[in-house]
Amino acid sequence: MCLIMEAADDHVDGGVLAAPSNFSMVEDGIYRSGFPKPENFGFLATLNLRSIIYLCPEPYPEENLKFLEANNIKLFQFGIEGKTDPPTPMPKDTVLDALKVLVDVRNHPILIHCKAGKHRTGCLVGCLRKVQRWCLSSVLEEYQKNAGLKWRQRDLNFIEAFDTLSLRQCLLSIMYRYHGYGFKRKSLLHEEENVQTPKLQAAKV
Repeated sequence: MCLIMEAADDHVDGGVLAAPSNFSMVEDGIYRSGFPKPENFGFLATLNLRSIIYLCPEPYPEENLKFLEANNIKLFQFGIEGKTDPPTPMPKDTVLDALKVLVDVRNHPILIHCKAGKHRTGCLVGCLRKVQRWCLSSVLEEYQKNAGLKWRQRDLNFIEAFDTLSLRQCLLSIMYRYHGYGFKRKSLLHEEENVQTPKLQAAKV
């Protein structure tokens, strides 16, 4: 983490590398931030990203798409509304779909972002922490720390009520598992057999 943040002070072609707003490392190979601007592209290039999870319904800006194409970065968009008046509930199925992308280590290194990198991003990270078996108090504390004074009670309620059972079943089916070492540090490991991509079988009716 320190090395990444120190890189923001390095110079490339005479310019300073600027991290996106609210940037931080979630896990080895997983990052979070606010919406990246063109002045952040140099910094993002140092992360060697494979994927970006974008949690807003608005179209991705053309200049951002060109950056992704130039750096062979795949975009996963999950359109979650961020309205507060009236408040829009977090869609459980959409968050679950985003989690499936997030825990797939073939998509790492990966960046998660929405607009400010606080609420929608915070909910997704909070659900990831539950999958990683963090204690609930630590999960909610991390959300509030990143959301600052604008934390939302309904987000905390969503994270607390989120059921990870269906995701765990999905992980088993695609041959992924979790391996924990230490209280708060969890690593996502990929296990493949015979170098073949597992085929999903249709459910029996």
